[in-house]
Amino acid sequence: MTQLKPAKYTIIKQYICEKIESGQWLEHSKVPSENELTEQFSVSRMTARRALQELTEQGLLVRSQGSGTFVATFKSQSSLLEIRNIADEINERGHQYRAQQLALQAVDVNEEMAILLALKTGDKAYFSSVLHFENDAAIQLEQRFVNPKLVANYLTQDFTKITPHEYLSSEAPLTEATHEVEAILASADVCKLLDITESAPCLQVKRRTWSSQGVVSLAILTSPGNKYRLGSHLVF
Repeated sequence: MTQLKPAKYTIIKQYICEKIESGQWLEHSKVPSENELTEQFSVSRMTARRALQELTEQGLLVRSQGSGTFVATFKSQSSLLEIRNIADEINERGHQYRAQQLALQAVDVNEEMAILLALKTGDKAYFSSVLHFENDAAIQLEQRFVNPKLVANYLTQDFTKITPHEYLSSEAPLTEATHEVEAILASADVCKLLDITESAPCLQVKRRTWSSQGVVSLAILTSPGNKYRLGSHLVF
């Protein structure tokens, strides 16, 4: 089967993202104009404008009327939550962090997961399950599905020594993220891991992240409601 070529505006987006991720274009650097991109990639001005506009909407670029388009100050966050490494959060509070790796394996993806990771039904995804602790109290269960096409060595990592977020940030730097936040009652198995009763409310965050190459991962983060708040963990 012939593989479809990426759309021309996607090629421009990847080019810009790669320049930023490699450090060739630093924060506040001016990027090529629509006219310059039109000539460089032999595309219409509308195609170049779409690439710049989408990267601006994702927060990677900033457009200034009359001045041009510039690399934005990079912040790994959506409009709701700042994306931080949980180990750093805990250590910054002067508390002890540790992790327990519960699972690390390749799994078949169902139709829903295939759509979310831009894979095909029946393809393999990498799956990790990690329990994060603060001062020996379980504070978050992280279940993560990873696109193996973008992070080939994921299954060889030891996530008691490095968090999945930290590893993915180095291998496939974040360019975009979305969050879904929901109050839930966790399953009996999850409640046992978090050392809470089955009637205790939990906060669950579903986070999907992209790099310049495509969807990297879907993380399902479940925390006891009395130990977590939107944006950061509570000191306890």
